[in-house]
Amino acid sequence: MKISIIGTGYVGLITGACFAETGVVVTCVDNDRRKIENLEKALIPIWEPGLDTLVKRNVEKQRLFFTTKLSDSLQGAEAVFIAVGTPSGEDGSADLNHVLNVAREIGRHIDHYMVVVTKSTVPVGTSHKIKETITAEVEKRGVRVHFDVASNPEFLKEGGAIEDFLKPDRIVLGVESEKAKQVMEKLYKPFLLNGHPIIFMDVASSELTKYAANAMLATRISFMNDIANLCELLGADATMVRKGIGSDPRIGTRFLYPGTGYGGSCFPKDVKALIRTAAENNYSLDVLKAVEAVNERQKSVVFNKLLAHFNGDLKGMTIAVWGLSFKPNTDDMREAPSLTLIEKLLEAWAVVKAYDPVAMNEAKLHYLKDRVRYAESAYDAVKGADALVLMTEWSEFRILNYAYLKKEMKRRVIVDGRNIFDPKEMRDNNFIYYSIGQK
Repeated sequence: MKISIIGTGYVGLITGACFAETGVVVTCVDNDRRKIENLEKALIPIWEPGLDTLVKRNVEKQRLFFTTKLSDSLQGAEAVFIAVGTPSGEDGSADLNHVLNVAREIGRHIDHYMVVVTKSTVPVGTSHKIKETITAEVEKRGVRVHFDVASNPEFLKEGGAIEDFLKPDRIVLGVESEKAKQVMEKLYKPFLLNGHPIIFMDVASSELTKYAANAMLATRISFMNDIANLCELLGADATMVRKGIGSDPRIGTRFLYPGTGYGGSCFPKDVKALIRTAAENNYSLDVLKAVEAVNERQKSVVFNKLLAHFNGDLKGMTIAVWGLSFKPNTDDMREAPSLTLIEKLLEAWAVVKAYDPVAMNEAKLHYLKDRVRYAESAYDAVKGADALVLMTEWSEFRILNYAYLKKEMKRRVIVDGRNIFDPKEMRDNNFIYYSIGQK
């Protein structure tokens, strides 16, 4: 079986490499020639554990190919996946320009039946726009070509995306015909053999499922952060509250960890897009509006704790920041809470010394540039620091060298934005310790 993947960003590259791993012949397309040349050499533009090995193996086995020519990738393909970006517009809506440009290009070159599959996260109704766009281009050519559209949202966690794809919780597919269903069943057959559930539905429901899933997870995060803030006011312990409610099987414990708010490429964008979609249909998603408001407020919680500790004056203070990426096992800094913290620290004339195991290049190139000092290691960052802040729960931060911290830090102040340290252990080692909602 042969397929085409349009877009070699996070979703497109992982989708292509994982399908190739099952024996499918995959051609990935991107209009960035240099990026394609690097991918042919297995030089990966994103940081995802195991992806470089997966790409290299399937390129060598001639199951995974890269090109800048979309027309070439369609030859003999049974399905073409659209996996390009849908960034948020100023009004929060998803920008579909890249998606529809790909649809136009497909319409200019399609010459046999195939299923056009939307892998990008798109609002309900986008598949209709894709179909109309392709049909218009086909009619301009004066030819008759049958095709179907389908929706196949991704549910990949950054840092564990390959495992998520190869061993999915579920596979959601929105199709409009029996023929399209058969093509997609054939493509996903290796996953069905392992007992992974595949859920067929109409296209509109599939498009909405992706947004609803991320919105629910974002809601759990904001809910727990709100409860944690209340715990601090009431003298309760959010860790205990989490265990208490999480033991109810109807609730569970996942995505109920207090912290500094959600970030990344999905939750912020998808919550905004869903709110906007509702507004366009004269409906107000009040719960999600509150989720978004709580999250924005939560991104400032660590800064506010620092400000309160230093009596409102951070000028000249050196703050060590451990962790820049929005979560561990990725270099993704989009909407990362660390950015909000650092911006506020710089506005308060503090000196920031930052360290992250993999995201510092992203910070230097796209976000913070040379506005902060970058440390060579976690413990290099704390030298001379007035306070240490943990923003990302990388494994290497979990066990502290208290003797070193006591020796090198100016003041023994630690603000734990992810609640990974033991409050009692901190007190026993004579550190002033702040966390999120803990005693």
